[in-house]
Formats: sequence, C-alpha cells, structure tokens
Amino acid sequence: MPRQQRSNPIHLTTPDGIALRTIRPEPLRKFLCCAILAGLLGLAGTASVMAAPPPLPALVEPASQEHHVGKVIFVELVTPDIDAAKRFYADLFGWSFRDFQARGSKYAGAYLDGHLVAGLFHKAVPAGEHRQPAWLTFLAVRDVDAAKKIALQHGAKVLLEPRTLPDRGREAVFADPQGAVFAVLASSSGDPSDALAAPGEWIWSSLITRDPDSDAAFYQTLFDYEVFDLTADEASQHLMLAADDFARASANTLPANRPGAHPHWLNYIRVDDAVKMTAKVVALGGRVLVEPRVDRHGGQVAVVADPLGAPFGLLEWTDADSKEVGK
Repeated sequence: MPRQQRSNPIHLTTPDGIALRTIRPEPLRKFLCCAILAGLLGLAGTASVMAAPPPLPALVEPASQEHHVGKVIFVELVTPDIDAAKRFYADLFGWSFRDFQARGSKYAGAYLDGHLVAGLFHKAVPAGEHRQPAWLTFLAVRDVDAAKKIALQHGAKVLLEPRTLPDRGREAVFADPQGAVFAVLASSSGDPSDALAAPGEWIWSSLITRDPDSDAAFYQTLFDYEVFDLTADEASQHLMLAADDFARASANTLPANRPGAHPHWLNYIRVDDAVKMTAKVVALGGRVLVEPRVDRHGGQVAVVADPLGAPFGLLEWTDADSKEVGK
C-alpha cells in the first residue's frame, strides 16, 4: 500500500478515541517530539528477559471480541528493581499493583481504577554489565506465527520465539530492520477498545528511527497500515501510521545531534499538566530528557526517565482532541 500524501485536513482522535478536532498536516509535524534517548535494553538481554515469565494477567477483563491489528495494546517495563519501579509509578500516576511469581521470576500487573494498564518485569543485571531499563511496546496481531514469517522476510530478527501464555494469548518479540525492539500479541481476551485514554494511561507511541521511510514500510507490510507523510521540512520526517481509520503511532527521525542514539519505540502517558508532572518525576528521583514544550497540536509534551533510567513520554491531551483519520 503506497504512502498517502495529504493536503486535506486530518482528523486526529485520542489514540483510542473520538473524532472532534481538525488539524492541518503542516502544524501537525511536531504532534509528538522526536525523543533524544539512548537505546533499549540490549537485544539479547530482551530475549533472555522474556524467556520464562510467570503467569500473566489477562489484557482485557471481562474478555471481549475486539481486535485492532496494529494498535499498541500493552506495554511492559523490564527493570532491575521492580520494587523501586512500583513505588515510583504508584506515586507518579496512582497505579496499584498485583504481584505474580513463578519459577523465581517477579512480575507485577499495574492497575488504574481497577483495570490493567501495564506490566512490570524484574530482570537482574549481571555484575559488570550495563543495560538500560526499558518499556517494551506490544502491537496487536491476529496470528503471531504469520507475523513472524512476514517480519523475517522483511529484515527483522526474532528475539523471542512465538509462545502461548495462559490468560494472555500468544506473543513474540522482534527487532525491526533498524534494530528497534517491539513485541506482537494476539490477545486471548481481546484488545482494549478504542476509547479515550484517561490521565495515567498510555495514549500514544512513536517509533524513533534513522530512516522513517523504510521502517514505516516495514510496519506497513506487517500491520497493513496506511502511512501518511506529515513532514514539514526535510530535516525531520513525521509519518503517521493508521489502521481502522485511527492514527495508531508515528515514525520520526532520530535527531541528528544524537549520533549514538539507537532506533526505539517511545510510549507516552496522558497527563493533565506536563510541567507539573515533569517536576514530580524529578522530585521522585527521575530525570528530564526533553523539557516540556508546547507542541503544534496545542498541548505540552515532555520526555522523562524513571529513577532507574527507563524513558517514557508525558503528553497533554484534551477531551476535544481527536485522532481519527478523516477520509
């Protein structure tokens, strides 16, 4: 499917939400900032982390029949100190946790207002090694084994072979052709519905990569995305990846002033006030990677890291904002 050039207005809905507002492509280019982060955990490290997890909570309770191929449906934190991570995110977003343990592994489900919003997985770092904690992005598929075949045919690497987990579904972990780590999941309980994310929930995901054109083509092949070029200048591309008439993610250029940065996925949490939440991150022991700034869509955006170094974004979003792609 060729990339579509849009000069007509594009309607953006919340990652899960309701179309209400129109923004033209030119001011939309910086809808999300291009983060200046170092890479994820080492690829081999990710595979070993995910090799023997405990029983996991179902993604959707009660189960549904909804499926949204190409949507980011879950994120999991891989961290060397799960207890410290739980304290930080509980204080920052009000998350509560339910612990799971099997075969010596530690895993916690993070909940907001009673529903699952994330997972935390404990992975000790061997002495003398440095691995940056990271959030792993899960994208929805219907057939994990078919996704593996397509991914391999188009230059990806398998970091974790497809496997089925009770109550969760079937999953696999890949590195895309440029090295960005991501996971696919065929959820046995259905996918989260396309509803507006509340503050404290994940609202957007951005692929930061050296070559957005070729990487977007890879994900387009894997998830049958429509790809819209919203780039306003040649220095930094902004491509929107859409499915089911909703913008699902973006592909952005790695900043030229960060030659050592690795391609990666960056996930954003909705907040009411990015400035206040950034200050709270610092007060809780985290740090700021990209200072809050007003984005072209009107809200503020920032990139931060938790006390152990795992990066994530903070994004303001009003109930009137929309991410539905107008035809």
